[in-house]
Amino acid sequence: MAWVPQEQGLLDILRVLRESSSNENPDVQKEMTLRLQSFNEIPDYPAYLVHIINMPEAEERIRAVACLLLKNNSNQTLTKWPPHLLEYVKANILPAFNDQSVVVRNAAGQVVVAMLDILGPERWPEVLQLLLQSLDSPSLDQQLAAFGVLRKACEDYPKKFDQEIAGTRPLDYMIVKFLSLTEHPLSKMRSHALHCLTHFVVINSPSFNANIDNFISCLFKCASDENPDVRQTVCQSLVMLLGSRPATLLPAISDVAGFMLYSTQDKDENVALEACEFWLTFAEEPDLEGHLRPLLPRLAPVLLQCMVYSEEDLMWLQGDDENDANVPDKPSDIKPKFYGGGARSLAHDSDDQTVPSIGQALKYGQDDQLYDEDDIDFDEDDMETDWNLRKCAAAAIDVLAVRFGAQLLEVIFPHLKEKLWSDDWLQKESGILALGAMAEGCVDALEPHLPALIPFLISSLNDQRPLVRSIVCWTLGRYGSWCTQANSEAHRNAYFVPAMEGLLRMVLDNNKTMRFATFEEDAGRQLEPFLDPILRNLVFAFEKYQQKNLLILYDAIGTLADAVGDALANKTYVDILMPPLISRWTKLDDDDDDLVPLLECLSSVTMACAQGFAEYAPPVFQRAVRIVHDQLVRYSEWRAAPEDVDEEPDKTFLIVALDLLSGLTQGLGPLIEQLIVASNPPLLPLIGASLKHPQAPVRQSAYALIGDLAISLLAQITPEPRHEFISACNNAAWSVGEIALHLGDDVEFQRWIPSLIERLIPILISTAAKSPKSLMENAAVTIGRLALVQPTVVAPHLNLFAQQWCQALWEIKDNAEKDSAFRGFCAMIELNPAGIQNHFLYFCNSAARWNTPSPELDAKFRHIFVGFKQMLGPQWETQISSMPPPIYQRLHERYKV
Repeated sequence: MAWVPQEQGLLDILRVLRESSSNENPDVQKEMTLRLQSFNEIPDYPAYLVHIINMPEAEERIRAVACLLLKNNSNQTLTKWPPHLLEYVKANILPAFNDQSVVVRNAAGQVVVAMLDILGPERWPEVLQLLLQSLDSPSLDQQLAAFGVLRKACEDYPKKFDQEIAGTRPLDYMIVKFLSLTEHPLSKMRSHALHCLTHFVVINSPSFNANIDNFISCLFKCASDENPDVRQTVCQSLVMLLGSRPATLLPAISDVAGFMLYSTQDKDENVALEACEFWLTFAEEPDLEGHLRPLLPRLAPVLLQCMVYSEEDLMWLQGDDENDANVPDKPSDIKPKFYGGGARSLAHDSDDQTVPSIGQALKYGQDDQLYDEDDIDFDEDDMETDWNLRKCAAAAIDVLAVRFGAQLLEVIFPHLKEKLWSDDWLQKESGILALGAMAEGCVDALEPHLPALIPFLISSLNDQRPLVRSIVCWTLGRYGSWCTQANSEAHRNAYFVPAMEGLLRMVLDNNKTMRFATFEEDAGRQLEPFLDPILRNLVFAFEKYQQKNLLILYDAIGTLADAVGDALANKTYVDILMPPLISRWTKLDDDDDDLVPLLECLSSVTMACAQGFAEYAPPVFQRAVRIVHDQLVRYSEWRAAPEDVDEEPDKTFLIVALDLLSGLTQGLGPLIEQLIVASNPPLLPLIGASLKHPQAPVRQSAYALIGDLAISLLAQITPEPRHEFISACNNAAWSVGEIALHLGDDVEFQRWIPSLIERLIPILISTAAKSPKSLMENAAVTIGRLALVQPTVVAPHLNLFAQQWCQALWEIKDNAEKDSAFRGFCAMIELNPAGIQNHFLYFCNSAARWNTPSPELDAKFRHIFVGFKQMLGPQWETQISSMPPPIYQRLHERYKV
């Protein structure tokens, strides 16, 4: 290309690049940032950047910065570049890829990865050709540079290579080439080759499928590679094969398992961690249960040993094994928590625990309260919450316990006892962690041992090591459901009371890592007699805790409020709890990050205290409204002129403020009306604006608030249901159901029922992969409630969703929401009995699962069964006797049919 830079323009850009990369003066930095942003308005700015990248006389640092700027510019504007500019940049970035400077080569490689992502190989075939040719270059630097780009591209967008370009499939050649390079004498090249191949395992490419056997053979050859990066990638590949193509490994599963068991004990922790992932994947696949069971005696002790703190772990955690309550927190100690909108979900008979499995929590960042209940964010610089070998092994034990229960306990218990009663505190601590990890799956099998284990754990709360005391708190929480069994006064006095007292003592421990909240969830109302000392301990902790533990304290208070409910409404308790919360509340600005967990805590407190919170409510309500208003204004300003604001406003403040308003609405009931009427700015328009927010968690919280208002302020609400109510989130479906239940006779609402049904039925009958289970449950409840108020509109559709409707709700606990939904469902059956005929067994099963239906619902069930018995005549006995015995027995006993 004949493009030539203007000399003055080139000098200006070079000057700004030098100043921005060398001058640390904040004012200069700000000025240079604005100048750099202004350069984006220059039509041929990318050409200047690529020209600078290829200037050998320029400093290496300047050329690397130009690469970074070109990458950012291409990400934002490449699709708008005129053809001649695009061709110039494409042609001139490639020479930089072979530059003598490794810094420039690597930076230019990032540009190539970004541009190739946008263009695709089909629009830039010459770069793919150059990269593959460079793999055969006599220059090792060029080989490594090419592989660096290919590795990142294969990782980021492997599917883009799985296509025909000009009559050929590049991936046919790429796969074969990568396989050959796994035997390269340089370990870095072997590692790159394996890494590239790994990313094609899951995309079902014909090119990869044709070479799958060669790939597996290659993995076996590399399994004993001297380089840990190569061994790690081998393990990663085997994990991906097991998860996506288990049939390919089953013929050699014994050899694979032996290798992975050996690798789980590798001296290199990265290799061991990747190998440990294999067992987590293995245990999560129910179809592989028979292949995994024989391995348990060898696997269990290895996983137990992996859970012992390593020397490196202890180096990272050295501050957590001290009496550090009086040591001020460092900013790095306060890790972010990610807030989503408040979700409406239904409690399950078979799923009473609100805490997710340890495997899910540790792997995916959910809150399982292992060491830090406020976040599992896996900061690379924070070993405490990093996904490491110890946590992976604990997650594997958890999943194995759920999968094998007593069978796992039988093989692991001798090893576990040895660790629990070891004189080595590291062994003891890891045993307590393992005991907690096994709780969900092995609690029944462990029950004979718990009368001895629980006192052992309680006594271990006195251990001199804070890390031991900390893990005991977590593990006791995992067995809280057993400790809190109200089966006898003796059990209560022997286990529940000592555990509660011990954990409560830990709230005031001189170490920052102690926990109480998990136990509160299981104890529930049993904590009521102890509320006074519990609250006084928690309030005293306000004087003791540093910033990090205040987050834990807020969580403990919020969880306590959720657990004891309206028992907290006692004025004595409110007066103990609220002064320190309000004191803290008044010290924080509306945009202070520390306000967020306090707002979340207050949401639970306001619901529990109910009208007992009334004297504190006005300023809290008004401040929450102000925060919602200010956050919406900030977001609107950012949308109007994003270039004038550094970054998009954080939605967290908006979400937690909406959730607090929901808590106030639920707690205060009708008393909320006067606060809404007096709110300034007005609340309802703010809710309307929140419903249009592009961030789904914001809309979720707004819909939840609508549902709460539908209950508390029915006379003041004029609903405007639209089809968006269904598509936004669970709370939208839940809100529609609440409004339908209370305003079903409203003419304006009735005209929307057909369109709502059209949206709800597809949600219910779609596969689980499309609709989350909780959304299907809420959709089923709402359909039932719509049928309760307008059965003639809904009943004609009964045959479409009857089976899925019953399946969605038969595991839900008996409650008022479920009752109203079933009454509506019965109304549909009464109007359209033919609609249930092909799904009658499902209805019988769902009815039989009721424990205490309301008198009205019980009468409807009886009417339907008697009616069908009369309608079917002699066929009735044949049909009902063919049902599973538990269903037949329950219906016969309850309804005499």
